[in-house]
Amino acid sequence: MSLKLVEIPRVDTITKEDFLENYFKPQKPVVIGNAITDWPAFSKWNLDYMKSVAGNKIVPLYDDRPVQHKDGFNEPHATMKMAAYIDLLKSKPTKYRIFLWNILKEVPALQNDYIFPDFGLKLMKGLPMLFFGGKDSHTFMHYDIDLGNIFHFHFDGEKECILFPQSETKFLYKVPHSLITHESIDFSNPDFRKWPALKQAIGYRTKLSHGEVLYMPEGYWHYMKYITPGFSMSLRSMAKNPKNISKAIYNVLIMRYYDVLMRKIKGQKWIDEKNERAIVNSNKNL
Repeated sequence: MSLKLVEIPRVDTITKEDFLENYFKPQKPVVIGNAITDWPAFSKWNLDYMKSVAGNKIVPLYDDRPVQHKDGFNEPHATMKMAAYIDLLKSKPTKYRIFLWNILKEVPALQNDYIFPDFGLKLMKGLPMLFFGGKDSHTFMHYDIDLGNIFHFHFDGEKECILFPQSETKFLYKVPHSLITHESIDFSNPDFRKWPALKQAIGYRTKLSHGEVLYMPEGYWHYMKYITPGFSMSLRSMAKNPKNISKAIYNVLIMRYYDVLMRKIKGQKWIDEKNERAIVNSNKNL
């Protein structure tokens, strides 16, 4: 048995009007195949190019180890020069990933390689983020703290993407006071005997190749697995649904700080309690 996943619709190109009417308004994901063929990045961006322009930059690295109470918010597990990291990616599989790497801050010249697309949404031009990963590395299933609309542009290689709307949260073993599901779940091959509620969840799947763009609607859960070494860039637009805006404000101003406080007070017991509650809460919905 496998997850109930529908293939994400694909189009070669799309007009602003079609995107807004058929995907943004109904909040449905879509993959656009030829949206960035006019970008310099389309022909230039690969791992070797990133090594040449950012090789001396020290980059934060993350792996798939479970969250510990001593971990700071988005605190990296290791650091390395970009050149050494890319050499590692190309030499062997590694769990180390880069995420939320702001290219405007780190390598401003890279902004000359892309053009902000007009999909009818106002994009946050100060937050173009890069994400890198090695073969078989993956993110935990999570959603973004601001519940934004995300345009995910992939470069060099292939990655698998699994998405769920917020309506499926009750089946996903969401960890309370956090943005992730239970970290023991392998969403590429879940054990339904251990995680039976997942059988009820209905989501989406696609594979991204070089130059393709995935639109992820507001607050969508996403799991990314690198089939080959590669990297992606995300551009985002603020949530428009009032409910999602309220949830984003709560996440940023209250939830995040409450969780940090409880880690300090209760230590690892707080993490363990949250993981246990994730199991209880979702299994109640069977």
